[in-house]
This record gives sequence, structure tokens and C-alpha cells, in this order.
Amino acid sequence: MPESNRRKLPELQVTVYSDYICPFCYVGHHRLQRLRDSYELKINWCFLEIHPETSAEGEPIDSLDYPSQQWQQMMDNLKRVAREEDIPLSELSFITNSRDALLLSEACKQEGREIFYDVHEKLFTAYFVEGRNIGNRDVLIDIAKTCKVSEETIESAWSDEKHQQRLAANFDSARQHDVQSVPSFVFGEKVLTGVVSEEAFRKAAVQSTITK
Repeated sequence: MPESNRRKLPELQVTVYSDYICPFCYVGHHRLQRLRDSYELKINWCFLEIHPETSAEGEPIDSLDYPSQQWQQMMDNLKRVAREEDIPLSELSFITNSRDALLLSEACKQEGREIFYDVHEKLFTAYFVEGRNIGNRDVLIDIAKTCKVSEETIESAWSDEKHQQRLAANFDSARQHDVQSVPSFVFGEKVLTGVVSEEAFRKAAVQSTITK
């Protein structure tokens, strides 16, 4: 279809607070992307490190401070949603430190949308599908190179202070929106948190575009 005949989609701006080791962030990412059929989606990805106390070497899942019954209920719910949405998901066996992954992702924003989203997708897939340790810099470098991220950007991810400052700014931004947990999705003045359905996303999108 010629470019001139394509229907111009309304722009929708969303701010997302997320971490690559959060399983519900992974699911929410997939659900949110489906709005691209109706909107020109502009997402401000604000990464928040949710388990800074965890080592980059990785630790067993049961090291997290959740009662076993609560954790099992969360995982059962996650698996159910993943099946319903046809989202690939492997059994979570370990938790890792996500800071270096978040810094890499922040750095990759300067490489442009295509490369950023390639890295973004592969970080989620590496952890939740392939069971790779995205706290390990060698793993992160491999992912970045696969996505054709420049050597300069890879090096800057962990050496340039501005990326660390960006993570700190994300926490300040989260406080301004009264965001207490990830994933959180901000549509204008409306904040959706946790396991958000596609229907809820679409309702928030309509309200956001009406009130612009």
C-alpha cells in the first residue's frame, strides 16, 4: 500500500517502569506492544533495579524473601497468563542482579530505536526463555554484539556516569508518579500496576488520547 494511503495512527505516549528480571514486566511488555495495531506507540522505558542486593553470579529463586505459598501462587498466575497470551516462558530457577543489564539498555537508547528494541527483547528472552544469566557481563556483551551494538556503546554502558545518573533519575520519576512497584504503566495521569490485561491497556489508551 502506498505510504500516502496508509491510515495515520494516533500517537500514544506511555511511560513504563520495568526491570528485566521481573516476570510480570516481561508479560506486560508483550501485552503493551499489541497496542501498536491501533496507535503509534511512544514508550519511555524507565528502568528500575528491583533486587540490588542480589549477586551478579545468580542466586536460587528461594533466596527471595517470599513465603513459599505466595510465590507459588504468583508463578501459577504467571504461567497461566503466559499460556493464554502464547508468550514463551521457561521455569524460573535463579534470580540475578540486573543493574548491568539496565545500564546496557540505557546506553543502547543512543543507538536508535531498532537496536534498542532488539537488545530490549533479547534481554527478556535470554532470562525468561533461555535461562541465561543477564547479570553476567560476558552474556550481556554477547547479546549486545548479536544486536550489532557498537563497541563504543557497549564500553560506555558501564563506564559512562550518565547512564548511572539516568537510573537514579528513573527512581525520582517513579516517586513523582507514586510508583511503588514494577511493572507500572503511566498513561497521562493514569497509572496501571502489576499484571495488566490488554483490555485495561486499551481503555487507558482511549482515555489518554481523549484527554490530550
